[in-house]
Amino acid sequence: MAGKCKSRFSPAVIRLSLSCLTCETRRMPQVPAARNALRILTLLSLSDAPLSAARIQRELDLPRSSTYHLLRELEASGFVVHLSNPGTYGLGLAAYRMSAAYTTQQPLVRLAAKDLEAIAVFVGGSTHLSRMAGSEIVYLHEARAPKAVSLVTEVGVRLPALSTASGRIMVAHLPEAEVKAVFSASGEQRAYREGKDRLIAARQRGWDEEREEVSRGQETVAVAVLDHLGRPAAALAATFAAGSRDDSERAEVVGRLSAAARRVAGKFFGGV
Repeated sequence: MAGKCKSRFSPAVIRLSLSCLTCETRRMPQVPAARNALRILTLLSLSDAPLSAARIQRELDLPRSSTYHLLRELEASGFVVHLSNPGTYGLGLAAYRMSAAYTTQQPLVRLAAKDLEAIAVFVGGSTHLSRMAGSEIVYLHEARAPKAVSLVTEVGVRLPALSTASGRIMVAHLPEAEVKAVFSASGEQRAYREGKDRLIAARQRGWDEEREEVSRGQETVAVAVLDHLGRPAAALAATFAAGSRDDSERAEVVGRLSAAARRVAGKFFGGV
């Protein structure tokens, strides 16, 4: 519709996002340029298509000269890109790099890193933090003990959730409708009934395991990090040589992972 900012978000959501940013930064009236630059970036991030300077000025109620000055500065620093035809602006490479950095260095990773490093040394193998991404998991952090073997589960790697201990323990904490969706998206509809029983068992005991399903000669145990609603926010896992630990030693590894998951959840979500 003419005169409106095309966005995947509703106008109400856009107004709320921009007004919240304005409210937060009103406490710093001495830096209005910084505030307005952030408002421009927020508006561009909420839009499905590049916007003209006039549209940005109108949406944010900014002075014309300030709008063009801020856009030039943002363009020079790489946060905004100017598309000469049809004369619009979109997010630049620097903005996307910041987004990617947050994905790999987000608070959950920072909170879990020390525990994962210690557990990796304890097992003489590797530890990982992963999150759900549709029917897959994506690895966001890996810690490796000295001389530990290199695994496929490096940062950024995606694997089918149902093929990993980390993925299964997260899926085990999802509502049934979402569990079915994961099986469907993975092409495993026929395995749902049997797989559901395994997920229920994993949820009840609080962890899942796999042996040589991902890496030959390696086994993994994993626990979920649950948010304040009891949903899986991430998974912590430890991988070590298959058969190198008996049941009591494996239980010790699970205990350390579970304690780490509780610490991360408590700090990140507030005492869950």
